[in-house]
Amino acid sequence: MERTAVNPVAWSTALGFNQGEVVSGHTRTLYVSGQTATDAAGEPQHDGDMAAQLSLSVDNVEAVLAGADMSLANVVRLNVYTTDVDLLFPHYGVLVSRLAAAGVAPATTMLGVTRLAVPGQLVELEATAVA
Repeated sequence: MERTAVNPVAWSTALGFNQGEVVSGHTRTLYVSGQTATDAAGEPQHDGDMAAQLSLSVDNVEAVLAGADMSLANVVRLNVYTTDVDLLFPHYGVLVSRLAAAGVAPATTMLGVTRLAVPGQLVELEATAVA
């Protein structure tokens, strides 16, 4: 798989994402459903703790990726849904550092929403990965 970043402006790379990515030569695409801070039994964790919820949500994305023999390095698109954009920003480095450690800066969208499907959850991550 070959990835080519498309950044007609440079400001997004400092925030850990590319404006776009051209992907070629891939053979498989994985669409990851929204992952929140839930344990293996689906029970919500870390009530009110954005940083901990964000970290566990990334862990859960990684678990789905691993189930398809992929990793964060394969993520080309990431959607971030949050009930509190202002609260998320101080903790966004949790996500950016994990993506940077994987050597990727996927095309990303962040959306503020009134609530998520699981009450008490503050953030949900949805990804597209290619291999």
